[in-house]
Amino acid sequence: MVRILVFVLFVLALAAGFAWLADRPGELSVIWQGQRADMSLMVAATLVVSLIAAVMFCWWLVRVVWTSPHSIQRYFRARKRDRGYQALSTGLIAAGAGDAAGARKMLTRTKGLLSADQEPLIHLLEAQAAMIEGRYDDARRKFELMADDPETRELGLRGLYLEARRLGASEAARQYAERAAEKAPQLPWATEAALEYRSEAGDWDEALKLLGDGRSGSAEEKKVHARRKAVLLTARAADRLDADPKGAREDAHQALKLDENFVPAGLIEAKAYLREDNLRKAAAILERLWKATAHGDVARLYVRARSGDSATDRLKRAEKLEAMRPNNAEALYAVAEAALEARDFALARAKAEAAARLSPRESAFLLLADIEDAETGDQGRIRHWMNQALKAPRDPAWTADGITAPEWRAVSPVTGRLDAFEWKTPVSELQGPIEDGSAGAVDEAIRTLPPLAIATKPARAEQVVKEEKAEAARPVVVAAVTEPAPVKIATMPEQAKADAASQKEEERPFYGLPDDPGVKEDAVAKRDGTSGFRLF
Repeated sequence: MVRILVFVLFVLALAAGFAWLADRPGELSVIWQGQRADMSLMVAATLVVSLIAAVMFCWWLVRVVWTSPHSIQRYFRARKRDRGYQALSTGLIAAGAGDAAGARKMLTRTKGLLSADQEPLIHLLEAQAAMIEGRYDDARRKFELMADDPETRELGLRGLYLEARRLGASEAARQYAERAAEKAPQLPWATEAALEYRSEAGDWDEALKLLGDGRSGSAEEKKVHARRKAVLLTARAADRLDADPKGAREDAHQALKLDENFVPAGLIEAKAYLREDNLRKAAAILERLWKATAHGDVARLYVRARSGDSATDRLKRAEKLEAMRPNNAEALYAVAEAALEARDFALARAKAEAAARLSPRESAFLLLADIEDAETGDQGRIRHWMNQALKAPRDPAWTADGITAPEWRAVSPVTGRLDAFEWKTPVSELQGPIEDGSAGAVDEAIRTLPPLAIATKPARAEQVVKEEKAEAARPVVVAAVTEPAPVKIATMPEQAKADAASQKEEERPFYGLPDDPGVKEDAVAKRDGTSGFRLF
């Protein structure tokens, strides 16, 4: 574009010069070698311009002839280079598609057209071809040569890192990742890998140093950076909680500034305040977290914040949590558990049943079984609630990569992934064996329960006398009982049936009557052989 503009300006200037000479005619006389030549000024200008053009044309012609061998050589070199790049591109595509024969063929053609010293991608094609063909040792040696070259260092280190991960050499992979992160901190894969390895080793200071300040990047990248920094600060606070509660509190506070609803950071800060005997600040943190998340760990720590509290004091604190988040399953469960410890069975039963309605889960039914055992000792109802617990979903827990942990952790012990633990219901098998330890304990408790004695209740004394006489007149038949059949009283009056039905309706729990009604004290006491029988 610039050249065209200069050419146009030159032509315009030349035309303007000729126009100016045409407006001012004159004569020009030249005497040379005794000869005199007379001409107009316009003709003289035309001759000068023509002479200059002829000289320029001659110079161009001589230059073309002089440089023609080099130009021809450069043409064929460029053509050869283009063919080499075409073969290299085809080879990389074949390697990516898994075509080992095509990649090897294009590699041979590329080496014949291009120099490996001039084009580093040839080394990459050769390494990928070796990997496709299963020659991993050759590929690893090629990656090592690439790692020693400053131009291909990052590419070679990534290849070595992936090979180490494939072979399960964690230490070698960590060294390659840290070397790449040190040489090129802008590489995301190197930073991620080095961060995970340092976090897995518990080197939180180095991990935070490697993470950096995160000022640059998009809004989403800044959000991810803030989350990771909060996780690392919380992990460091958890390690420092026993030895340095103040330092742990500061780290947890910084983590809460980055993520105000991060429950593990809030729990650690509250525990640090409790170790410093500052119950007011610890309660304020837990109350704010409870209003935002209604987390079960927050409720447990809040209710048992002071070790010297009585069961009644713990019940009051649990009721305070319920007032903050009414109709919440975690709040109802906390109140029910505290009421059971305070021996307030009516309140415990009401809150536990409400919690089971809102969120049917294992712990709610086990708590109902504990309440039944502590209040009535009714083995049938205890069996019923334990059976419900076996069928109910498991309680939410800190879960990562298919495993659960009693407390939050920063790194998954399975994959080493940072910030892998989430508070959710663990995955359970459908219609399969229950592998959870608590379920096994419940099953064992059910198996060890004593046998039940089931007794019938006569309606009236007159009816009992009639049945005794009829029973005495019948022959005695001994048979093996395979399944207990329901006891029916054919001559029970209608009023007695209505009374029994209303009594059963009042005793019916919200999940229905248990399959095994158990033993009633008034029915067991002073019964004779005609009014009941034992299954076992």
